[in-house]
Amino acid sequence: MKNNNKEVWIGHNDMNNPELQEQAKQEFVNNIPVVDSMADEKVMESSANRRDFLKYLGFGLGAATVAASCEIPVKRAIPYVVKPDDIVPGVASYYASSFVRGGDFSSVLVKTREGRPIKIEGNSLSPVSHGGTSARAQASVLDLYNTNRIKGPSQAWADLDKEIMGALASANNIRLVGNTNMSPSAKKAMDEFLAAYPAAKAVTYDAVSASGILEANEASFGMATIPSYHFDKADFIISFGADFLGTWISSEEFQYGYVKNRKVDPKAENPTMSHHTQVESYMSLTGSNADNRIMVRPSEQGAAIKAFYNALKGSSMGSELNEKARTALKKLAAKVKSANGKVLVVSGSNNVAEQVVVNAINEMLGSYGNTITFDRASNQRQGIDKNMLDLIAEMKSGKVDAMIVMDANPAYDLPEAKVFAEAMAKVKTSVFMSHVPNETAELCKHIAPTPHYLEAWGDVEPKRGMFSIINQQFLHYLTQDK
Repeated sequence: MKNNNKEVWIGHNDMNNPELQEQAKQEFVNNIPVVDSMADEKVMESSANRRDFLKYLGFGLGAATVAASCEIPVKRAIPYVVKPDDIVPGVASYYASSFVRGGDFSSVLVKTREGRPIKIEGNSLSPVSHGGTSARAQASVLDLYNTNRIKGPSQAWADLDKEIMGALASANNIRLVGNTNMSPSAKKAMDEFLAAYPAAKAVTYDAVSASGILEANEASFGMATIPSYHFDKADFIISFGADFLGTWISSEEFQYGYVKNRKVDPKAENPTMSHHTQVESYMSLTGSNADNRIMVRPSEQGAAIKAFYNALKGSSMGSELNEKARTALKKLAAKVKSANGKVLVVSGSNNVAEQVVVNAINEMLGSYGNTITFDRASNQRQGIDKNMLDLIAEMKSGKVDAMIVMDANPAYDLPEAKVFAEAMAKVKTSVFMSHVPNETAELCKHIAPTPHYLEAWGDVEPKRGMFSIINQQFLHYLTQDK
C-alpha cells in the first residue's frame, strides 16, 4: 500500500524491513495515510452526511491498525471428533473442587465452558467454608491461563530425575520446604520420602504465620494446633487485633458463624444478638463491624491483653496501656464475668506469651468446651517460625546439602527473606517445584513444574476429620480437541 510516496508494511514477509522495525519502536505512529487525506482543506470544508462521516471514521481506525502493523490472530473453531456427553457448546457446566493455597482453603464450584474454567464460586455444601470464597480463590482461575507459567523442567525429565536422585543419594542433610500441607495423600508421599532418605527433614512455614497460637497451645494443652472457634455460640466476642472477618486463619468459616449470631429474630420472645468488641490499632474489616472499638497503639496490644486478664482477676491493670483503653477494658471485664461459657476471646498476635495469656483468659471465662473446641481442630496453619529460623542457620553454616522448595516463595514472603536468599547460595542442590516462577525459583538450580490445582487431582483435610476433594474435569476434553 502506498500513500504520498510513503509505504505501509504489513505481513510477516516485511518484518525484516528496517523502516518497519524503526516504526515499531515508536509509541505513536505518525505516517497514517488517513491523516494526510483528512488534512486536505477541500475534505475538511466539504459538507458530509452521517454515512460519509462513519466511512471516514472506519477508514481512519482501519488505517491506524494497518500502520501500526497490528494483525488480528486467526482463531479456528475445530469441532469435536467425539463430543463428550456432558458438554454443550455455549452452555456452562460446573464441577466441585477445592482451592488450596498455603493455609488458605475454600470448597468451590468451578464454572466451565467447553471444558475450560472461567469462574470460581463457593460451594454452599461445605461444612467449613459454607459457600464463601476469598479474593485469592476468585482470582486463582487467572493463574491457570498465566502466560508466564513454567512451561517445562530446567532440563529433560529423565536427566533431571537422574541428577537430583544422584545428589540426594550423597547428601548428608536434605530439607523439604513448603507452606502448610493439608493433603493426607501428599503427607503420606512425604512420609515415604522421609523414610527413604533418613537425612531428610520437612520444614513448614506460612507467609501469614499463626506460629504464636500453635506454640502457645502446645505450652498450655500439649498440642500445637489451631482449635475450632465457634462464633455462633458466643454472646460476647472479644478480638485483640484478629481480623477474623477478613484474613485471619479461616475467614469464610468465621464469617458464617459470626453472622448466625448477629441476626435478630423478631419473632423471638427475647430477641438477642452477640456483642462484639474489637481491640485494635487500625480500622480492619472486622473492626468496622464491631459494636465497640477500643483503640490502642500497635505497641500496646500485649499490654491490652494483660490489662484485660488482670481486670478479670480483679488485680491492678498496670500503667502500660492508655487510660481510655484501660477504662473500657475494665467495664468489658465486669460485663463478661457473668456470661460463663458464652465468651470467645481471640487474638491476632504472633507472640507466644501473649497467646498464652489469651488461653488463660478463655480458661477463666469457661470458653473451652463451649465456644472453643479441639475435636475438629483446624489444619490451616501448621508453620512454626522457629523451625524456619533454624533452617536458615543451617543453610548459612553450609550444613544443608539439598533442598526442595514445594510451591512456596520463602525468598520473598519470609520476614527474613533477604537472609534466606543469601543462605541459599551455600546449598549445593536446590529444586523448585511450582507452576509459576518467583524469587525463590530464580535462586534454585533445578526447576520441576507442577500442575495448577484446577488441572490436578488431590485431597484436603482443612479440619480434623473433614475432607474435601481437589477435582479436575477439563484436561480430558482439551486433549480430545487435538
